[in-house]
Amino acid sequence: MKKYTYSHPEAIEYTGEVPIMDENGHVIAYSKRIYDNFLKRTFDEMFDFRYFLKYDVLDKNKERLFSVKKISRRGKLWFEGFEVASRKKYIISYENWRIGIPTLYITDGKFKIQLEKELEDWSSFLLDEEVIAKWKAEYREKEGDFQMTLQINENSPIQQPEFFIAISQATLFVGA
Repeated sequence: MKKYTYSHPEAIEYTGEVPIMDENGHVIAYSKRIYDNFLKRTFDEMFDFRYFLKYDVLDKNKERLFSVKKISRRGKLWFEGFEVASRKKYIISYENWRIGIPTLYITDGKFKIQLEKELEDWSSFLLDEEVIAKWKAEYREKEGDFQMTLQINENSPIQQPEFFIAISQATLFVGA
């Protein structure tokens, strides 16, 4: 199992680079909330920083690896993920969103990963009902931040932490 950690300030609107560490304490990537322009940020402030949502995960050289952005059109809500290297697009959408905590699904058209969202415990990524990764955010009041932990199991067909971190930041940390 691979383990990654990072600390994100309590403020969801934070746009600075957040270093992501491997289990040896080495920075392997950066997470960053993105606004395409000042106008989007200004409007987003009116919507509690939850409308114009986009996260990038960058490599050590600050090159974009993976992006997730929120899409809201005609009363429907979903997220789009984009892996730069493979140019692969992912759709992240809610099912059963009107009853309780909705289930998120991630698909590229070939496979479908289920994301079981937990508010105060591990959120699990499942493929064929097997856990392939887990993500957790623990609030640290003294530091005024969230300690994020990602675990990727060896059975996961996706071993890139940027995939899970970008999706988790957008859907689990900020949410709908």
